[in-house]
Amino acid sequence: MARKPSFPPHHLLFVLPSQQVTEVTVPAVQELPVQQDVTGDKELDALLWLHAVIDTGQPGPIATALDAAKLIKTPLSELAKRYTAHLARTTGNTLAAVFGSFGLDDLEGQAKKAIEKAQRRAEAEARFPGDTIWQDTEAETFCVRALHRLKGAKSTMKRDSVQVAARFKNHPEQLPGTLDACLLELRYWSRLYWLRQSLGGGDGPPEATAREWFVMELLAEIPPRSYEESARVLAWMEERADAFGGDEERVIFKNLLGHPGSQSSQAQEQVIQYQCGCGDIYPSTSFGAGYMAANNGVCENCSVMEGGRG
Repeated sequence: MARKPSFPPHHLLFVLPSQQVTEVTVPAVQELPVQQDVTGDKELDALLWLHAVIDTGQPGPIATALDAAKLIKTPLSELAKRYTAHLARTTGNTLAAVFGSFGLDDLEGQAKKAIEKAQRRAEAEARFPGDTIWQDTEAETFCVRALHRLKGAKSTMKRDSVQVAARFKNHPEQLPGTLDACLLELRYWSRLYWLRQSLGGGDGPPEATAREWFVMELLAEIPPRSYEESARVLAWMEERADAFGGDEERVIFKNLLGHPGSQSSQAQEQVIQYQCGCGDIYPSTSFGAGYMAANNGVCENCSVMEGGRG
């Protein structure tokens, strides 16, 4: 009987390979795209060429391109409109023209994305030499084995989340035990995706997607250990705002609200109290204390009385 493959524990399984230091020969002169007569509009063609330079991802030429853009007299937004009109006229497709000119006036934004993509590409090549980035990682292999022969595991529409959760929970050593561990794994999947995208795209096995969704569901299940841990989950959710629907967010928020806080239970019981000049006392967590803080230490009752005397 064949032995089942063993996998590392969670904190070692969902980790990218270390970057390998390799000797890279950098050309003395970096080649730039050839300037072309695309539209017949000199300023517009110049802008298109600057975009091509920025797309190289080379910091030096990009900085030069951004400086050169300042010499163009016509507002970039106007040039973007001209390009939209050019595409609509030459292709006959208005929708394609709108998308084709989208972001043409945002050189700074494109430069940032181009540099980030180049950095990811360099990181991908350092972590995954050759074509190994297209091979299943050990974590992806684990996901495939865990969901082996599960009906609908390879289909987003037919996948049963309850059965998926049961399969993964049958491997306790590979489960995240805390919310921080969940974030570690979710960042692993996100980083792996973007590294592959930097080299031309390519998704992993559907079982890995099922695993990512399963871990997202754990954010609503695993109790937070502290206020700080809850805050880290909220920060991650803000980064990945497009990954959640309203229902998913609500159940996660409800779970995070149950955090024990950064203070001890004894310290929480010792609520600070604030006293108005009239003698009324309000706990620091009450509306009255908040009203006093916003009104120079005067409580709501005193404000009403002073208003009545005025």
